[in-house]
Amino acid sequence: MKTRRWDFVSTHAETFGVQRICRVLRVSRSGYYRWIAGAKTRQERQAADDALLVEIREIHTEHKGTYGVRRVHAELRGFGRTVNRKRIERLMRRHGIEGRHLRRRKRTTVPDRLAPPAPDLVQRRFTAARLDEKWCGDITYVQVGGTWLYLACVIDICSRRVLGYSMATHMRAELVIDALTMAVATRGGNVTGVIFHADRGAQYTSAAFAQVCDGFGIRRSMGRVGSGAWAGSARATTTPSPSRSGRGSRGRRCTRGCSRRCVRRGWRSSSG
Repeated sequence: MKTRRWDFVSTHAETFGVQRICRVLRVSRSGYYRWIAGAKTRQERQAADDALLVEIREIHTEHKGTYGVRRVHAELRGFGRTVNRKRIERLMRRHGIEGRHLRRRKRTTVPDRLAPPAPDLVQRRFTAARLDEKWCGDITYVQVGGTWLYLACVIDICSRRVLGYSMATHMRAELVIDALTMAVATRGGNVTGVIFHADRGAQYTSAAFAQVCDGFGIRRSMGRVGSGAWAGSARATTTPSPSRSGRGSRGRRCTRGCSRRCVRRGWRSSSG
């Protein structure tokens, strides 16, 4: 605000005089003259800021817009530039330069405290001697465009083949039921006695999912809380699957169709 006042005084000084304008605006003449004396310093400062802004934009563009204040500051220091981090923050904020923020991790395993869990029939033995002896399933998420899609898979532990999958914008029981139904259809409809192992998420402990399993003759199995070994077994088989960062196997941003193609590619990579 003071700078605007001094600009006003400087603009109209010849017409009304410095003393009269300062008296009307209730500012000191000494303050105005100090502002005049510092004009050269401000110009030099502005020129330095402009040069620094060019370097900031170059670093930000070089790293594809991912670098924020701290990384830009570290990069400049690596080049031998001694610049205050708050100065970089001020310039980036003023010119709308932002880094890419990590998104909050989405929680895909939400247990239902009231639903009784199924017994652990696998006991951390994630191997199988034959096809359709043990299946496992999991839910993950993929950023597709500007939204998130949830992906449920069913995998044969023996062959590591993706037998069924389902994608949706929600994590209701229908998501895992659709994936399981697809897996049963892949095996011809006769899967009596298959062990299906999953976590204790509300989708897998729901009454609707249990009813579907019973209808197909599938024996449900669940690991204990905090046991994540089965998840690695399930997720490792979908290569090249879309990652949680929302990028495909070649680093490109996934679309809805691309995500489905990635899953199918992993599905067909094994003949089992």
